Amino acid sequence: MEVCEIFTSIQGESSYVGMPCTFIRFTGCNLDCNYCDTPKAKKPGVELTEDEIMNEISLIGVNLVEITGGEPLLQKDVPHLIERLINEGHKVLVETNGSITIRNVDRRATIILDIKTPGSGMYDDMDLTNLEFIKPTDEIKFVLVSRKDYQWAKKFIAKNHLHKKCRVLMSPAFEKLNARTLAGWMIEDRVPARLNLQAHKYIFGSEKKPV
Repeated sequence: MEVCEIFTSIQGESSYVGMPCTFIRFTGCNLDCNYCDTPKAKKPGVELTEDEIMNEISLIGVNLVEITGGEPLLQKDVPHLIERLINEGHKVLVETNGSITIRNVDRRATIILDIKTPGSGMYDDMDLTNLEFIKPTDEIKFVLVSRKDYQWAKKFIAKNHLHKKCRVLMSPAFEKLNARTLAGWMIEDRVPARLNLQAHKYIFGSEKKPV
């Protein structure tokens, strides 16, 4: 598998925000969102075997592990790695961009599924059949760049009854949409979703993470 980086930080998003977490960031992405904050994941990575990854995770010693990218599900061996991590006692989060099927991901993992909005420029690439495989323990995330995006996401949530299927997150795109503004809209409209801030960026800065 081609890996961009493995590091430990504070989980900055989702319902697990604030918890120490080890991230396995895989190389490669099939989308080109206009607010992408991890362009380095599109550059060549390092080839590691499953055993090498597992050894690194074991040495780090953090139970919560997030599989991310880029888009991790582009690599065919990632689902087996997820299964092995869970079998060896890890809580696994899988952050995926919503364009690849989650059908083959171990049901014990927690999926954090992006639904790209029109403002991202990538909505037409979404695999909406993924909504059929979402579990109550999973999370669906909308990254918003504008009021128009917010209104679109609000209608999408209602139309697909997402709040009855799983946890729903609304995230302001970093430095594009003000978090206070988004919070105000959500309060006013009583949106059944969680305001999802990238806490790690507020703590460490947009380009920094702990060593």
